[in-house]
Amino acid sequence: MKRTALFAIIASTMLGVQLVGCGGSGHDASGAIQVPTAQALSITDVEQIIAQAVAEAQARGIGGTIAVVDRVGNVLAIFKMSTAAATFTINGARNATGGLEGISVLPSELAAIAKALTAAYFSSAGNAFSSRTAGQIIQEHFNPGQANAPAGPLFGVQFSQLTCSDVSQQATAGTIGPKRSPLGFAAQPGGLPLYKNGNVVGAIGVISDGKYSVVTDYLTDDAPDQNELIAVAGSAGFAAPEAIRADHIEVGGLTLRFDNSEALLSNPAAAPAFSSINGVAGALVNVTGYGGSPIAAGAAYGTPASGIRADTNPDLAGIGDYVVVDAANNNRFPPIAGTDGLLTAAEVTQILKSSLQVANQTRSQVRQPAGLTAQVSVVVVDTNGAILGFIRSPDTLVDSVDVVTQKARTAAFFSNPVAAATLMARAPATYFDTTQSSISGYVTAAQSFFGNANQFADGIAFSTRSIGNIASPFFPDGIEGTPNGPLAKPYASWSIFTNGLELDLINNQLLLSLTADNRSSGCTGIPQLKNGITLFGGGFPIYRNSQLVGAIGVSGDGTDQSDLIGFLGIANAGTALGTGIGNAPPAMRADTLTPQGVRLRYVNCPVAPFNNSDVQEPCAGL
Repeated sequence: MKRTALFAIIASTMLGVQLVGCGGSGHDASGAIQVPTAQALSITDVEQIIAQAVAEAQARGIGGTIAVVDRVGNVLAIFKMSTAAATFTINGARNATGGLEGISVLPSELAAIAKALTAAYFSSAGNAFSSRTAGQIIQEHFNPGQANAPAGPLFGVQFSQLTCSDVSQQATAGTIGPKRSPLGFAAQPGGLPLYKNGNVVGAIGVISDGKYSVVTDYLTDDAPDQNELIAVAGSAGFAAPEAIRADHIEVGGLTLRFDNSEALLSNPAAAPAFSSINGVAGALVNVTGYGGSPIAAGAAYGTPASGIRADTNPDLAGIGDYVVVDAANNNRFPPIAGTDGLLTAAEVTQILKSSLQVANQTRSQVRQPAGLTAQVSVVVVDTNGAILGFIRSPDTLVDSVDVVTQKARTAAFFSNPVAAATLMARAPATYFDTTQSSISGYVTAAQSFFGNANQFADGIAFSTRSIGNIASPFFPDGIEGTPNGPLAKPYASWSIFTNGLELDLINNQLLLSLTADNRSSGCTGIPQLKNGITLFGGGFPIYRNSQLVGAIGVSGDGTDQSDLIGFLGIANAGTALGTGIGNAPPAMRADTLTPQGVRLRYVNCPVAPFNNSDVQEPCAGL
């Protein structure tokens, strides 16, 4: 279908999209957009959650550290039982060394926060994901343990929401979110989302075994997890609705996992009052830069106090978008012209608008009930990595605020002819164990891999999906026994905590934030990549004819849906504008490359993706 016709279909039908509250109803969900209502955890709620979790830990004869956060990452409380381990050990379960592997000096509170934030940031009114779910979708195989299966749909997402991010907020900046995580996303069971009236209001995170690790085999692992069971007890009365839990959701034909057991040894309804355990079973602790003591109430998501609210920009009227705001309720990222002079504010506005119009017609991959509209965040950056505009759907995942910017910056950077020289000039990553990993080595490895001495200097357009193809420990993706992609570590020395260029770019600043309490903004030392890179679909460079002018990032309800919305959003904006804006010319795209005889991927658009439309292949011919 021609671009003009498709744009007309989406522009006209999106006005008929049905808005529904998060409580849902029994009617056909096709085309409905979930809009959250203002709900928040009270201090009394947080006290109840902690008391229930402590009672279960005591029933099991173990100690633990328990964190409670709200939906935008504010730490509401941290309770450390008197028998809890003071620290934990990072272990990717593959006997790898280097990177973050083996670090054992960090306080347990950081792991508990990361687990809680993971569950909160990956959940919505239509899907409830746990930190176990996160571990399932970020590893080198999906499912983990399935030989020769491709990487997870969110491969590499563990290195986002970092303490050095310029997008996620400092943890100490009042209630305005979304907040940074001390360790990025957790992949270990122990983090569960918390709900009120069908709305995500936060999450609980538990560490009780001194380990910060990952389940590497989802095919045979069905053992109960003590961290998870303590979190299950804590979530009683605030548990995720059964129908939207991960184990009711399929991705790529595989059922996701939420938890392994809810066989408690305690009765949460009979848990003692918080006042009777505080100072007896343990005590509240305060973590510098995050909080935790005294207990705080959560911010109601969707209100200015949370940092995310409905947009009031008349130029974006009618698409139902939300924005992120500062403490004065000002939009942090309104549409502006590029700092490089290559995109106008009007063009940025149209790209954002066209993309969310596509989203408003697209069927979600993960929301329940089936047929609900996809919800995403959309960002546009320029060639300098500056954020030119950001909007989001009402109830999309909070993780996407940071991730979309990583996606856009990744696509813009690797499509820019300066990428090779910029990477070659970077200092090596110096790991906690003092070993080093050369950043320039990834460039020379890519040049050899592609048989091109000008790799990342010749202007080939890379999407984030293309970069993910060559950042896997196997090439082709998932096929065991094959060499690693040039941006990844060899599989013998690979783990989710030492995976290659993605970690190495941020390693030095991340260690400073963990060991020296240095939360400076900027993770890589590369201005165009301030919050790091990402390795899965949804990021595309933007061109004016054949000139790179910026990039788009989209993230939310499904990786292929993110590809569709970003790719088609650019194309539709180009049609509406008539200024030459569009996707990379086909001859310039990374899917023209066949390293080692295998063609790279540039975009994956799902077939028949729209509600109330019979369009089958919306990306064909673009």
